Amino acid sequence: MKNKIRQELAQKRKNLSKDEVLEKSDKIKKRLFETDEFKQASNIVFYVSYDNEVYTHKMIKECITSKKNVVVPMCDKEERCLILSKLDSWDDLEPGSYGILEPRKEKVKEFSIDKIDLIIVPGLGFDTNGCRIGHGKGYYDNLLKNSRNALHIGLAFEAQIVKKITVDAHDLPVHMIVTEKRVIDCRNK
Repeated sequence: MKNKIRQELAQKRKNLSKDEVLEKSDKIKKRLFETDEFKQASNIVFYVSYDNEVYTHKMIKECITSKKNVVVPMCDKEERCLILSKLDSWDDLEPGSYGILEPRKEKVKEFSIDKIDLIIVPGLGFDTNGCRIGHGKGYYDNLLKNSRNALHIGLAFEAQIVKKITVDAHDLPVHMIVTEKRVIDCRNK
């Protein structure tokens, strides 16, 4: 069942043109940056977008030049986990696991999950309760489980919001979701 939903949501995202992705991502960026939660955060984990995800490259570049610490994940396939690294310059990235941009080996600056205020979470889809469905590898579930102090915000296009996502015991919901049309606060549901 989950694989069928995954395929449908991945296809919806794939059907968006590059222009649509960029235009909607700009609206999402504006909404995200206007939230109090974002404004108050100092140490932020951003996923580095690929494959028609909500485009985070502009967000990351803008935050690098601000007073915020930008932290990006690196995939450890052997341990099936994400390692966090502070990012000082966009130019420190190169294609890594799964073709996703990650810090080059000599630019890795490991950053403790305990110091993170906010984690920007990707997903193929979300429901309004914050339940998410990803690619099924569990990397983000593990990261979220280990981040006791951080707020988790999912970024999604409105087309990725579905009525209900069935979750397993290990799946953790996000606290908020930002789309091009709204900010959904899932904490009081």
